[in-house]
Amino acid sequence: MGTLIVGKKAPTFTAKNTKDETVKLADLVGKEGIVIYFYPRDMTPGCTTEACDFRDNFARLKKLGYNVVGISKDTPKSHTKFTEKEKLNFDLISDESGEICEKYGVWREKVFMGRKGMGIVRSTFLLDSSLKIKKIYDSVKVKGHVEEIIKDIQELAGS
Repeated sequence: MGTLIVGKKAPTFTAKNTKDETVKLADLVGKEGIVIYFYPRDMTPGCTTEACDFRDNFARLKKLGYNVVGISKDTPKSHTKFTEKEKLNFDLISDESGEICEKYGVWREKVFMGRKGMGIVRSTFLLDSSLKIKKIYDSVKVKGHVEEIIKDIQELAGS
């Protein structure tokens, strides 16, 4: 996972969102913090399941004071199609250059169906409102992931 450590500031970024607007990480943070999840590709089975799980639990996360953003190397146009098709209620960030993925250490060698190649390793970062890393989830398994994040937020808040 590179040099990112719990308790340290997360790398900031400026990028295009689903609406092709330029946004800064600091503008996306909820009252208590933000959940940033990196995923390989729009409209693939695992990524769709994960996005829909965040969509279905977005109100719970908002109630806890957290915003959610998903990041992949897909274009803003692809993100728009994905958002409309799945009725996503949070922003997707386009990292076409791969710069954000590099900063967060999620662009790594992967093995898929016996073939090695570079790609986004499904990962999530839980940041507080000052953009300090509270938790890093590496090589995420989609099933139960959002529930785990909610549980961790509640534990970190002491509730």
